[in-house]
Amino acid sequence: MAEILIRGADHILTMDDQRRELSGADILVRDGVVAALGPGLATTGETVLATGCVVTPGLVNTHHHLYQTLTRAVPGGQDALLFGWLQTLYPIWSRFGPEEMRISALTGLAELALSGCTLSSDHLYLYPNGARLDDTIDAAREIGLRFHPTRGSMSIGESAGGLPPDSLVEDEAAILDDCIRVVDTFHDAAEGAMVRVGLAPCSPFSVSRELMRDAALLARDKGVMLHTHLAENDEDIAYSQAQFGCRPGQYAEDLGWTGADVWHAHCVKLDRHEIDLFARSGTGVAHCPCSNCRLGSGIAPVRRMRDAGVKVGLGVDGSASNDSGNLVSEARQAMLLQRVANGADAMSAREALEIATRGGADVLGRPDCGRLAPGKRADIAIWDTRGVESAGSWDPAALLLAGPTRVRDLFVEGRQVVRDGHLATIDLPRVLDRQRALARALAS
Repeated sequence: MAEILIRGADHILTMDDQRRELSGADILVRDGVVAALGPGLATTGETVLATGCVVTPGLVNTHHHLYQTLTRAVPGGQDALLFGWLQTLYPIWSRFGPEEMRISALTGLAELALSGCTLSSDHLYLYPNGARLDDTIDAAREIGLRFHPTRGSMSIGESAGGLPPDSLVEDEAAILDDCIRVVDTFHDAAEGAMVRVGLAPCSPFSVSRELMRDAALLARDKGVMLHTHLAENDEDIAYSQAQFGCRPGQYAEDLGWTGADVWHAHCVKLDRHEIDLFARSGTGVAHCPCSNCRLGSGIAPVRRMRDAGVKVGLGVDGSASNDSGNLVSEARQAMLLQRVANGADAMSAREALEIATRGGADVLGRPDCGRLAPGKRADIAIWDTRGVESAGSWDPAALLLAGPTRVRDLFVEGRQVVRDGHLATIDLPRVLDRQRALARALAS
């Protein structure tokens, strides 16, 4: 792969171990990794001018449901709480198939890329009409983002006391067999991997204890990570106490769902004992502030989590529960909510950006990503701070206070995915035309 030199950035927020910030500096990329940072670097390869720009590591999205991109702002679910919202949308999702999964993934990943995201997880837990995890993996390869899809699942339908309709649940033996298939086919444990796969039963109210336990055993046998929803709202806590006789944190620990190879989405209602458990065990959290606001779930205790040493990353969550997939806006929302809950000095713009980059990479077990340092992957976002959004800012590096919400250029593994604010890898208007046609068909 040819060299690329990003030259003359006004400011580089490295998020390296020393949290260095460089002014008037360059980044040399070689063979998909950062080769050097500093002033006056040279190359015989391509040069990308970054004058008037702030450069950061690519942002990392730790929780998403990409398939939901086809069901934004559905009227019946706009003002519903979590369980009612799900029950409104399940019948629509049951009509999806492989094309809906692929087009929704392309659309959602495009939105993420334009907001500076270079690495995204995805939690796909329903597979109607022949849909497979493969459909979303193909979409990520086409668009060029680093991808951590998880093979989700639901096995307890309404007739057995669960929340989803019976038509959307699967046999547990078939679930585990397909988990083995997707891990063996797609998971790459190597440093710099473009695809890693995790296992992700949907939630304690849609799968059995046995499947949770078996998924944990299988994941550790295969050396892959585990992911699920946990402690999202008061209904979630009440369900856990009524059905399992314990809080969600205890349930997770009892079934092997804590550890450095586990990350849980939301965790809005964790108490201090559960926060201590997550800190001791190295368990990660995907914080989804916009979705938590949209569904009225509450404000996650992120300040307390980070002070205790819990790994925290950001997630845009599903496009139907956030209705947006802009990751830099998500980081701003995370900062603002912690200030609402704890005071204006509770979280700085730089700390929120750290959570959105290095923090998310650590949650996903990717120390090779989320920071700009020699030897780390060349996942790089370039933000033009000469626009009206940053006009008057005395600190352009405080992007989350006054900065663009759309990236100018984006590199993943040294390959350019966004150029001058436009996707360079796919024909986005054509994808959106197809997305609109599929959405109209679902609404009819």
